[in-house]
Amino acid sequence: MYAAFLLGHLSQDPDVLSFLRDEVSGDSNWRVQEVLAKAFDDFCAVRGYEEALPVIDEWLGDPRPGVRRPYFREHPGSAIARLSRLRSDTSEYVRKSVGNALRDISKKHPELVAAELETWDRSSREVSQVYRLASKVIERG
Repeated sequence: MYAAFLLGHLSQDPDVLSFLRDEVSGDSNWRVQEVLAKAFDDFCAVRGYEEALPVIDEWLGDPRPGVRRPYFREHPGSAIARLSRLRSDTSEYVRKSVGNALRDISKKHPELVAAELETWDRSSREVSQVYRLASKVIERG
């Protein structure tokens, strides 16, 4: 994923970051979306996660699903809290991504994800869908 690494470093330029958010996020190819997610993760790593939190929160609040779909591994508690805010998102694409991301985090931090999932009201179809995806590894463990 050299392209994602390069884009992550280039994204330190506000114009490149805006281009990624405004143009690349609209591409329907899932491979492009994965590169965008990895580039954003590299942006956060280079910038420093604490300093990048305002940008992360801005992207999570964006009306476009391709922008709301975050990808980051550092600071799992923060990642879980931010991802969980999107559990009832109007976009099925975003909800699946959130469930899959939480599932991936649960491979290394099952107790953190399990604690978050226990707080969810699963009465809606949307939240239930994310819960099923997010809890797969925990239920097997």
